[in-house]
Amino acid sequence: MRNNFEFLDLKAFLAVLEHSSFNEAARRLNLSQPALSRRIKGLEEAVGAQLIERTTRHVAPTHVGRELLPLVRRLVDEFEESILSISDLGGRHRAQVTLASVPTAAFYFLPRVIEAFNARYPGIRFRILDLSANEGLEAVANGEVEFGINITGAARDDLSFTALVDDPFVLACRRDHPFAKAGSLTWRDLEGHPMIGVSKTSGNRAVLDQALARANLHLNWFYEVNHLSTSLGLVEAGLGVSVVPKLATPQVEHPLIATVTLVDPIVSRSIGLVERRGRRLSPAAVRFRDMLVHEWGGSSPRS
Repeated sequence: MRNNFEFLDLKAFLAVLEHSSFNEAARRLNLSQPALSRRIKGLEEAVGAQLIERTTRHVAPTHVGRELLPLVRRLVDEFEESILSISDLGGRHRAQVTLASVPTAAFYFLPRVIEAFNARYPGIRFRILDLSANEGLEAVANGEVEFGINITGAARDDLSFTALVDDPFVLACRRDHPFAKAGSLTWRDLEGHPMIGVSKTSGNRAVLDQALARANLHLNWFYEVNHLSTSLGLVEAGLGVSVVPKLATPQVEHPLIATVTLVDPIVSRSIGLVERRGRRLSPAAVRFRDMLVHEWGGSSPRS
């Protein structure tokens, strides 16, 4: 029986149980499957008991494995937290934060916080997937990323949502359009005008359709596009007006596009953090998540 074990043995044990798969655990740890199996076997020899039961369809901890799991998690967390807290080592640490974000939120939320995070932990890398709302939810649910920045509109029992900011929908039109002179407009003012809208599969469209249905409002979605940036391009060309989240509009004065506040009702989407229930974030992801909450929690899009 071995009387010692390595840190990677513990990581291998956690990865197999967290992903319920030797294949996925090996991929995440950048190990071959035989190397991963040797890690698990080495830890079992050190403990003196089988820790994982594996069949062709099932991976689960044994009784001893279940008792050991919280201790291993604590050991791994404490070690990785120590590495992150030591700046000299932090510069050489190869940890990575993986997240999925809807594109407008990625542009608005992430740069400033990433800059502050990198100043404190210069060795932590980022992998950011800019995905649609539905694609981002799937990436969190299937473990492709650790967490996401997303919008409400697709509630799922396997995911949790922590709101950060309300992002109101506004009208985008050309500066030479009659609407551009209005201080604000009601949604009913838009009825009958050719509108540029995003696809019905979009999370933003779902939020809009639900709100307008409650208010018994019907807009003329004459053009349909997949991306908010495309809708703004059509607005700029003078083909119509569009309703877009404020974060998707130019954050500095645009020579051609104006935005107008929409009221009666005020319709907003909530942007926040999406996490898979029961999943343990890496220490680096926890630190970055906490910085996002501290920076943006309870704020509103800039005027």
